Amino acid sequence: MADNKVQSFENHAQIVPMFHYVTLGILLLTFIGACVNLTESWGDQARFYSASLLVTLTLGTLLAALYARTFALRAQDRAIRAEEQLRHYVMTGKLLDPRLTVKQIVGLRFASNEELVALAQRAADQNLSTKDIKQAVKNWRPDAYRV
Repeated sequence: MADNKVQSFENHAQIVPMFHYVTLGILLLTFIGACVNLTESWGDQARFYSASLLVTLTLGTLLAALYARTFALRAQDRAIRAEEQLRHYVMTGKLLDPRLTVKQIVGLRFASNEELVALAQRAADQNLSTKDIKQAVKNWRPDAYRV
């Protein structure tokens, strides 16, 4: 995200074009091509083994890319949870309400210090979704480090 652009609910989601479009696009097209090759080689023993191997390797690579992304986001969620627990503790002397889920806490990271305590309580009491929490933020606190 460009540093000169103000972050808000409307533009906070980040797309990494080389990953989301290029890498995943190449892997998806390769997987589709490998599946077509596998179906066309059905009955041809000489081609079937290499075609099935190509499908398996492509699927494995696609899954590895998706899991790598998921694992990185979960690690970031853990860090955000710890940061928000600390921020809330510094302001109130208490940890966040245990009813809050990690996803809710991740949504709260955008709330300004003035809004955090009340919004966290409201999120716990009303079981707000992450989207609802983000939309309730009036003074957006940007997070340019999450990818």
